[in-house]
Amino acid sequence: MFLKKFLTIGFVAAVFFACGDNGSSAADSDEESSSSVCEDCDGSSSSKAKSSSSGSILVEYVDPSTVVKGTMTDERDGQTYKTVKIGTQTWMAENLNYAYTSVPYKYKGTNDVYTSDSTSWCNNNDASNCTKYGRLYTWAAAMDSTRTWSFNGRGCGYGKTCSPTYPVRGICPAGWHLPTRAEFETLFTSVGGKSSAGTMLKSTSGWTWNGTDTYSFSALPSGSRFSYGIFSNEVAYFWSSTEFHSDEAYFMCMNYYDYDHPGLYSSSEYNGFSVRCVKDTQAE
Repeated sequence: MFLKKFLTIGFVAAVFFACGDNGSSAADSDEESSSSVCEDCDGSSSSKAKSSSSGSILVEYVDPSTVVKGTMTDERDGQTYKTVKIGTQTWMAENLNYAYTSVPYKYKGTNDVYTSDSTSWCNNNDASNCTKYGRLYTWAAAMDSTRTWSFNGRGCGYGKTCSPTYPVRGICPAGWHLPTRAEFETLFTSVGGKSSAGTMLKSTSGWTWNGTDTYSFSALPSGSRFSYGIFSNEVAYFWSSTEFHSDEAYFMCMNYYDYDHPGLYSSSEYNGFSVRCVKDTQAE
């Protein structure tokens, strides 16, 4: 059993580090599921105007000189975050660090059961990593499935297909929401297309191959937590509010070795990923 678990962990690490690698698919880290999807991984997004997934909205390339930097304060715990307005979207320029600990975490895999007193964690269980990188949340926590702040993500989580009403506030502060997959696609197009988005959005330090952080999005290698308690480093995974199926949801990813090309994938909702909130339109 030890050998099987060791091989499983090694395989998981290998495929997750392949996230966004020139269109290759990444396998899910959940032991009970091996499917994952990479959307538009050929890097063909244009830096010119592009239709949204619905075909009804045109998204334009945004001149970096027009970005607007600011701050916002989460009234729940008083933490202040940097923000950046890129075109029509205003994003948090730091990962969320709200300590969502009210719901116990329980994972039951094929051979093992893992429990925790929380559905959000600091990478490697080191509190200093929360300060620098923000917290890692399960998808249910990111969606606020227990309806602590809003009803739109109620009941969303592993094994339950949900049909939320958008935007989904989720774990985000009031006036902000968890981005959809389409909103990440809009971000890619706004910064010049997926073929260069990694360079534009990564921070200028902390990575093996740093970015230029041209748009002050300042993505850091915040890592992730796999469903059975193993942490990864020098990657950045951000949950979206878009579900793929009852066990998986979409996320945006960047890794340490792929300088330019981020990806949109689906992964087990048990996993712990970072959250970047986007401002509600009516709150602009």
